[in-house]
This record gives sequence, C-alpha cells and structure tokens, in this order.
Amino acid sequence: MSYIAKILPVDGYRVSLHGNLPVDYAVTLTHLYQPILGAKPVMLYQTLLHEMDFMTDTGVQTHHTLMNYLCLPLDEIYEARVKLEGIGLMQTYKQKTADETTVYYYELQIPFSSHAFFEEPMLSQLLYHHIGKQKFTALKSHYAKRSPQPLGSEITASFNDVFETVRPSKHGTKPTIDDLENVGPNVEEIDFTYLIHVCKQRMLPTHKIFTPVNRRIITQMVTLYQLTSYEIENCLLWALTEENELNVEAFKSACHDLFQASGRNPYIHLHAKEQNLPKKTETADKEMTKEEKLIHELEVMSPQQLLADLSKGNQASAQDMKVIRDVMTSQGLPAPVMNVLIHYVLLQSDMKLSKAYMETIASHWSRANLKTAKEAMAFAKKQQRTNYKPVKSRAKYRQYRQSARVVPDWIKDDHEEQKNNKESISNVNAQKEKDELLAFINQYAGNKKNNYSQG
Repeated sequence: MSYIAKILPVDGYRVSLHGNLPVDYAVTLTHLYQPILGAKPVMLYQTLLHEMDFMTDTGVQTHHTLMNYLCLPLDEIYEARVKLEGIGLMQTYKQKTADETTVYYYELQIPFSSHAFFEEPMLSQLLYHHIGKQKFTALKSHYAKRSPQPLGSEITASFNDVFETVRPSKHGTKPTIDDLENVGPNVEEIDFTYLIHVCKQRMLPTHKIFTPVNRRIITQMVTLYQLTSYEIENCLLWALTEENELNVEAFKSACHDLFQASGRNPYIHLHAKEQNLPKKTETADKEMTKEEKLIHELEVMSPQQLLADLSKGNQASAQDMKVIRDVMTSQGLPAPVMNVLIHYVLLQSDMKLSKAYMETIASHWSRANLKTAKEAMAFAKKQQRTNYKPVKSRAKYRQYRQSARVVPDWIKDDHEEQKNNKESISNVNAQKEKDELLAFINQYAGNKKNNYSQG
C-alpha cells in the first residue's frame, strides 16, 4: 500500500499525552506491543513521547524533524502512525491554520501495563499468534500479576469502623477493561440481536451475559477470528458458568479451538490493508453503475460472504472454504481478487468450485500481480477477448456450443458493448458507401445529359 503524499515534510505537528504512563510502559512496548506492530511504530511512539519536552520551547515541529530523528522516509513514518492509531496508542487530529499551514495534533494514548495487557482479550490473542505458545506462556507467567502469599488473618479496619458516612464494600473492586479509557484496538461493535434472541429462547439472563465488558470481548473475538453468528453462539453457550456468567478465558479458548478446527490457517498476524476501502457513506452519495456496485461489493466482502450470497444465504461448505484457503495461501491473492476469481469460476463451471481450474487461473493472476477487484475484472475481460476465436465449420461450432461455459454479466456487457460498437461502425461505413455510390450515379447521369444536349 502506498502512503506517499499522505503528509508533507513541511506539515507541522504537536504532541500531547492522554493520561499517565504505567511504570513499566517501556517494557510493555518492547516485549508486548512490538511483536504485533513491528519496530518502526514503537520507535515513533517513543520519539513522539520524548518530543513533548521540547514542544513548550519550539512550538510546532515539522515532519522533517521526524524524518531526521528516525532516519525514515515520510511514507514509512505515516505507515507507522496509522498502525499506532489502529492498535489504540494514538489519536490524530488535523487542522488548518490562518496562514493555510497544515498542523497535526498527535495525542498519545497510554499503553497497557504488562499485567493489564494480558487481560485485554484481543491484544493477548494477537501476541499469542505472533510469538507462539511457548514464548507467550513465559511472558505471561513473568508479567502477569501473581497471587499474593497468605500473610495471616486480616485485621485491617474497615471503612465503617473508622467513618460515619455511607457504608461501602469492604474489599475494593477490580478495575474492568472499561475503566481503562481509550486503550486497546478500536473495533466496531457487532450486532448482538441474534445472540440475545438465542439466549432469551434458552431463558438465560441476557443482562448478566451481555455486559459492556463482555460485549467488547465478544466483538473482538468475532473480528479476530472472523467467526459467524452461529459459531459465536456455540462458543458463548460453552463458556457460561453455572451462575450464567461468561467465563472469558473459556470463551477465548473456545473461539480459538473452533477457528483451528474449521481448517483455517491457525496463525493470525496483523497486516496493513492493501488499500483504503471507501466508506459506505461516501459510496452511497455517488451514482454508481451496475459494474461499479459489483466491484465495490467484491472489495469489501469476504470470500465466505460471497459464497453465502451466491448460495442465497446458505453457509459455505467446509470443503469449499478449504479450496479457497489453499488457493489464496499458495498464490498469495488478495481477498478482492479472490472474490472476482470465485465469481468467475462458479459461473464458468456450472456453480461448482473446481480446484484445478481455479488454481490454473489463480497462478496466472498471481503472476500478473493483481491487487484490486477492478484490476482483476479488467484482466479477466482482456483474457476473455484474447481467448475468443471465431468458429467456422458446423461440427466445430456444435462442439464449441456444447463445451461453452456461462460468462459473467460483467464480461458479457463488455462484449455486447464491443459488438454494438462494431455494428455501429459497420452501419456508418455502409451508409458512407451508399452515399458515395449515389453521388457517382448522379454525376454520371448529369454528364450523359450534357453530352446529349451538345449533340
């Protein structure tokens, strides 16, 4: 993905910190965040953090300063910045000053402490997939808070023994994830209507199950493992305790086990998206053609969703998903390109996913280095035109008709347009020849008449 020209070296920036840093923030950034994000985002965070000391003296800095500090080009600095934003370590604001200068305000968010990091479901699971079980277990046992050793019978005076006001609870409450403001990945919440309906049918207390903290955890697991509503339902019911409360660790383990059992790639890593997808609000305002709408849908949906749509809402089979997974991983096709390939192969093969046929096309498309659905559709149209050969003999024509496959509408439309263009050109040429012939006849008739009158 190209980040060139997203920001300019002359653009200014200011830095602020939201909250107070935990004591072990440097260890957390190095050992826990860095395996997920990489070294450059962590370097940028620490550089901006220490830049705050100079902001009162120098005011607005330019991004050229960061380029000198980090010895990185500006596009890589921008890429590191958006990774920090995505993981929840930075919020960015843009402003135009009176003299038309662009200034960015980078508000650094506090990272989790080493103990709290392992209580954040999504980040801890991502770290597990990046560094493996053995290293993850070692880090967790080292940084996670250990249970205190018994110190004898407690004789500490309670609040009520000392003060004469409201009666509080004797033991302090453990801070929840919601108490940690603006930390962790910002994930859009899913629709819980189906899950709440299922729990109500089973006479389960939804107010105890779908607390704000549990909703956030469920949303993160859906985003991380790309699970369907039915799969989340099974994991949720499995992880309920006898008191009908959600056991978070059991729920996370169930999601991970179901993900592995489904035959999908058991290792998850963060990758920058190939392109910035247009927002629904932006595309809705534009008048799009039928083909543009199809391209947009193929860009934003997953292959599993595409198969479900083509099957009228029925869930994709495990065998079909395995074929798609194998082709995608072996040929390295992006999801939008894979969607075009699935759509094309299904219509060419009587709605069957032929692995051999798909691999043949996928290897060709991979060598062509296709990245978007639009590129894949244009390439498919070009190949369809190149491979088309006119059939002359009747026997070969019957054989061609019997072996002909269904062609997608977005290719047929292109062929119809070319056909109409050819017919239009042919009609223009025919009319031109007709006009020239008529002019010649009129000229010949005039010459004969003049000769006759002179004679």
